[in-house]
Amino acid sequence: MKSLTDCYKLSNGVEIPCVGFGTWQTPDGKVAIESVKAALAAGYRHLDTAAIYGNEESVGEAVRQSGVPRKEIFITTKLWNDEHGYESTLKAFGVSMKKLGLDYLDLYLIHWPNPIRFRKNWKEANAGTWKAFEELYKAKKIRAVGVSNFHGHHIDAILENASIAPMVNQIRLCPGDTQDKVVEYCRGKNILLEAYSPLGVGQVFNSPEVKKYAEKYNRSVAQLCIRWSLERGYLPLPKSVTPERIRENTKVFDFEISEADVKAIGALKSIGGSSQDPDTADF
Repeated sequence: MKSLTDCYKLSNGVEIPCVGFGTWQTPDGKVAIESVKAALAAGYRHLDTAAIYGNEESVGEAVRQSGVPRKEIFITTKLWNDEHGYESTLKAFGVSMKKLGLDYLDLYLIHWPNPIRFRKNWKEANAGTWKAFEELYKAKKIRAVGVSNFHGHHIDAILENASIAPMVNQIRLCPGDTQDKVVEYCRGKNILLEAYSPLGVGQVFNSPEVKKYAEKYNRSVAQLCIRWSLERGYLPLPKSVTPERIRENTKVFDFEISEADVKAIGALKSIGGSSQDPDTADF
């Protein structure tokens, strides 16, 4: 990958820019609008939001204000945990599209596989949701469909009834939290891995080991971690609301990390927090 606009190709042939701009915990309103506009001005062409983030309206408004043609921007949102099932999914999709102000979506994800509300019948709920996803995809309202925080057994359950396989799995991936079993499973199914919290929710900045690697490559810790994700074949989703850092995070294409260092950075322990178990998460 040589630039922000270089793309991975999904299993259906749709191209997705190799780094996305995350908006988790970005407040709705001016902060979200200005940060998304700053990201687009810096060259990002891939935006990631979700219903639960509460900022879909601001993301859509930023796109309109940016002057960047809609067709040049890849936009993702996600179905929240309370809305699983066929009818609820269709309704929730309509709400998200109205908030975003879009007439089509590039990627729609099931945010979590086993919400507490559906814990006793999560397979059936996900099957209904996926049926809705497939209908929206076939109607060309969504260009690609996928999941988030899913493990292999969750995807296997969807595939029991699916005619279209998930194209993306967005999971927590950062140095020290590599979810190797999920990664191996997805690669075996040709499912692209998106890396949310690629900076370990900021925790990697406290790691002396990561700082040493950043110094070795004469880069910031953030740049090192984003590049590390790309070296692993992930699609990282860094986030910031500071224009200077937003721009800094784009400068990850003029260096490479050695294979040995990629492995060593990934093996660092307890430096970026850890993933939640989707089968025991209490939401």
